[in-house]
Amino acid sequence: MTETTHSCPCGSGLTFAECCQQVHSNYTKATTAEALMRARYSAFVVGNIDFLYNTFHPTTRRFQNKNAIEQWAKENKWMQLNILKATFSTVEFEAHYLDSELQVQIHHEKSTFKQQGDLWYYVDGR
Repeated sequence: MTETTHSCPCGSGLTFAECCQQVHSNYTKATTAEALMRARYSAFVVGNIDFLYNTFHPTTRRFQNKNAIEQWAKENKWMQLNILKATFSTVEFEAHYLDSELQVQIHHEKSTFKQQGDLWYYVDGR
C-alpha cells in the first residue's frame, strides 16, 4: 500500500493523499478522463480493486471479473505511468511494470472514457 505522504503513483508530482487517494475516496474528484486514468493506474499500484471495478462503465462492468483484475494488479510491480496524449474522452498511455518473472513490460493503450453526470467511467482500451 502506498503511504499517503509518498509521491502519487500516477506521476503527478503530488502526494498520494493530495491526488489519487482523493479520487479513490470520492469518484467525483476525477473531473477529466485523464484524472480517472491516473486514479485507475494508482488503483492497480495500491490494489484498490473495488475502485477499478466500479469505474468500468456500467454497460461494460458486467463483463469484468474482479478476481482476474486483482490477480493482474497483484502479480505485477507497477513502476511508472506515462500519459502520451489526452483528449476530452480518450487517454493514450504507457504503464511500465515488472511481470511475475521480473521482466520489464510496457502496457500501451488508448483508453476511451465516458462522462455520465459528475462521474467519469472507463469504457474500453485498444
